[in-house]
Amino acid sequence: MKEGVRLNKYLASCAVGSRRKCDELIQAGRVEVNGSPCLNMGTRVAPGDHVRVDGKRVVAREPVVVAFHKPRGFVCTREDELGRETIYGLLPQSLRALHHVGRLDLDSEGLLILTNDGDLSQQLMHPSKSVEKEYLVTANQAFQNEHLDQFLEGVYTPEGKLKAKAIERLSPRRIKVVLDHGAKRQIRVMFEQLGYQVTKLLRVRIGGLWLGDLEPGRHAILNKLEIGMLLGAVEEAPKPRKKPRG
Repeated sequence: MKEGVRLNKYLASCAVGSRRKCDELIQAGRVEVNGSPCLNMGTRVAPGDHVRVDGKRVVAREPVVVAFHKPRGFVCTREDELGRETIYGLLPQSLRALHHVGRLDLDSEGLLILTNDGDLSQQLMHPSKSVEKEYLVTANQAFQNEHLDQFLEGVYTPEGKLKAKAIERLSPRRIKVVLDHGAKRQIRVMFEQLGYQVTKLLRVRIGGLWLGDLEPGRHAILNKLEIGMLLGAVEEAPKPRKKPRG
């Protein structure tokens, strides 16, 4: 058997996308290996091989995973058609090729992961992995106890039945919300359905990785232990190290 790595894994290491996405590219005939179209999913790429996607050469990159504290007022996109400020304007040029894993909307803030590792992105986003995300949410009025219970039982919305994995009251108007499956703007939609308006939404944890003391607009490049904690146990999670970057 030829030495090297499977083609889909190699493409993922080139930041082309997740392995599933790379499989789709191979099946669509958009990948060439050493000048020839490649439809064989079992093809292995060895040092010295040349791989192209849609005619463009791709090269494996070292995985980079970044924890970023997204501030309020920035959108998670590279270019915004409305001219709003984007998170990429807060990152150094060397990190602007990374893609964001999921997103936080314009008025939300907190922990966001950026990476060139397609496999990691897939693991963090796939519903079967049930990666927890924890938020501190402030509303415009005090929460009724029966509504807190309803967050756990499920709230019927135009998007379907949405529910939280865990809820904890921190003050009359402030609660901790844990999700393990996320619909678009899920927390805001649930709150609005029950008659509340979210005045502040801060994501403080993804998996076992905490936002910690990372300041708004700053980033920290994660080490192997911290990357592992994204999919690991909460109680063993270190907080991102404070770094004077970004």
